[in-house]
Amino acid sequence: MKKITITGVPEHFNFPWRKVVAAQPFEKDGILLQWTDESRGSGQMNKALRNDETDIALVLTESFLQDFENGNPAKIIGYHVVSPLIWGIHIHGNSSINHLSEIKQPNFLISRMGSGSHLMSFVLAKKENWNIGNINFKIIGNLPGALESMDPQVPELFLWEKYTTKPWVDSGEMKRIGEVPSPWPCFVMVASDKAIAEFGETIFKLRDLVYEESNKLQHGEASVGEISVNYELNVQDVSEWLSQTEWATTPEISRAQLMRSMHTMKELGILKEQLQPEKFLSSAHLSITG
Repeated sequence: MKKITITGVPEHFNFPWRKVVAAQPFEKDGILLQWTDESRGSGQMNKALRNDETDIALVLTESFLQDFENGNPAKIIGYHVVSPLIWGIHIHGNSSINHLSEIKQPNFLISRMGSGSHLMSFVLAKKENWNIGNINFKIIGNLPGALESMDPQVPELFLWEKYTTKPWVDSGEMKRIGEVPSPWPCFVMVASDKAIAEFGETIFKLRDLVYEESNKLQHGEASVGEISVNYELNVQDVSEWLSQTEWATTPEISRAQLMRSMHTMKELGILKEQLQPEKFLSSAHLSITG
């Protein structure tokens, strides 16, 4: 029995993937799907793709493109979520600071270099007119690491998806002092070259099954209660999150949108140059529109 390994963050965005993996649609063909949670985020998943420790990963767009530019040979097989990711800006719950405007010299807690929590700091810095050259980063691994590292006396900022952190904001352990959306579609599906060579069309059949599941979610056929229970989120928060989220439901990517996204990433210093889409897209299995 062969195995396709899929890796993603343990968050509600990956609910469609978890549904498809649970159904094991290729078991009759001798292929098992294995889901792996990666709480350390996109930077760690890029590393897993490079090292052939996973076949498919659901990675933040900016994180994968930067890693591709730095030598990751994997390929985007499609978008996963096309709406922006809304990042909460967090500090310790007992901090005396209550507003982002009170931060003059920011420092950040990040999961790892090249992660979304790292790269989105550049987006926030531009928005707030901070000098990125004076910012310090402390690597904390994941959300539990941030909770452990936060100091009420030191206003270190922690960027993380706002609904994932909401239970800790509600409990008072964290304080959300602002939000910053990603200026591009937030999640891409990425497959290693080894996986595409070994499993061929099955990789893209799997992607399309996820698109079918995402389409159900987009049109309200998924259970808000099921997501709430699986990810320990408030039912009202799940409903609000679903209303703000647009899923990819077809294997289609706009070249113009992609080029605009990369232009912004270059301006922010995330990319050195705008990349040629055909180099990092699995073009034969995608519809690339104008």
